[in-house]
Amino acid sequence: MAVTRAMRSAAALSLTDAQPVPFWLEDPGRPGALPALAGDERCDLLVVGGGYSGLWTALLAKERDPGRDVVLIEGKEIGWAASGRNGGFCAASLTHGLGNGLARWPQELPRLEKLGAANLDAIETAVARYSLDCDFERTGEIDVATEPHQLDELHEMYEEAVGLGFEGLDLLDQDAMRAEVHSPTFLGGLWDRRGVAMLHPAKLAWGLKRACLDLGVRIYEHTPGLDLVAAGPGMAVRTPYGRIRARRVALGTNVFPSLVKRVRAYTVPVYDYALMTEPLSAEQLASVGWRNRQGLGDSANQFHYFRITADHRILWGGYDAIYQYGGKVRAEYDDRPATYLKLAEHFFRCFPQLEGLRFSHAWGGAIDTCSRFSAFFGTAHGGKVAYAAGYTGLGVGATRFGADVMLDLLAGERTERTELEMVRKKPLPFPPEPVAWAGIGITKWALARADANGGRRNLWLKAMDRAGLGFDS
Repeated sequence: MAVTRAMRSAAALSLTDAQPVPFWLEDPGRPGALPALAGDERCDLLVVGGGYSGLWTALLAKERDPGRDVVLIEGKEIGWAASGRNGGFCAASLTHGLGNGLARWPQELPRLEKLGAANLDAIETAVARYSLDCDFERTGEIDVATEPHQLDELHEMYEEAVGLGFEGLDLLDQDAMRAEVHSPTFLGGLWDRRGVAMLHPAKLAWGLKRACLDLGVRIYEHTPGLDLVAAGPGMAVRTPYGRIRARRVALGTNVFPSLVKRVRAYTVPVYDYALMTEPLSAEQLASVGWRNRQGLGDSANQFHYFRITADHRILWGGYDAIYQYGGKVRAEYDDRPATYLKLAEHFFRCFPQLEGLRFSHAWGGAIDTCSRFSAFFGTAHGGKVAYAAGYTGLGVGATRFGADVMLDLLAGERTERTELEMVRKKPLPFPPEPVAWAGIGITKWALARADANGGRRNLWLKAMDRAGLGFDS
């Protein structure tokens, strides 16, 4: 559907009151920051990074060994980056979906799916055990078809999943899909009833912070790790006002430059953007249905993700993934009005019955994207340092699994996790500039062409598939 001047004007009007800050981080329950480190510290385990990756690592380290002395440092405040800006989709999948898993680890996929399901169950258990007030709802997620060729793809995915013994999947025709969530653009869907939970992402991070503190983890905020060097039998990390010596170090810095420099080529920062509406009225809620409160995502290469919040707002994000030349992470990239306008236009195309609804917040943030679309792992400095990165937008759930992997690696243990090919092998690194910028740009163009041409992939995308490289919104 072509965008008319009237449609663009209405979309622009809906954004005039939107605050350019993440909705989640404005919650009145946001805790105050803890003091920065001043002076020297010693510990058994140092965790660098105060997002989900670092928080789960610190928490699980104390669960495994309550006597272990654990310190966590965060460059700004707990949960301020991706962990406080995402859509709140907590997925069981460790492979960025069934299709990506089948393409990369077909022999391991049943085991990966089992481990992913157990990981999501463990997150739900932790939410109850530690009273994490994060609006956790095990609603599932629906992959929505908005084009005829996407229906065929969803049917194929359903048949493959059932053939592998997966349960809890429902294939929805147009009427069933629109009975769940009503949009004139919806043609059908595939509902994974148990594999995804919805939650308040910042509250999860803040709750994990409190749980870590209760278990005795020492947390220092506004304390970036500046460098990492060997120090006797352990390691040392320098900070602006001090230094920390640790027997072992776990790096959960994700999109930010790793303290292990050779890891940096494996990720690029891709900026993702989202809008949040004002609360819907009872009449507006009735017009869209959504009584089962599932997360939704359309099935295009340039896809949207959307969900309904505890206070009946709609989050609408995705589609316009942006890579900035040089791969820098900068605060000015978090705000992009041109993308907000595009997202608002798409929102009202999907939900024309909500015409007149306004957006209260609009924001962006960087995703640590790797070429295989799912996390990779490794060690450095003779096994004294472990890292996990490259979650590519699916880290709300998978970071807990990654924390377990890092702890296994630091302990030198052979476990079901460390034996996985997914854990033992890394993705292809990204090339240096200007090749990375050009390659990502061409790939985005080709993906948009595929969406407009019945999903048909051109020679460039087929070559990327053969090389094991991936990129989408």
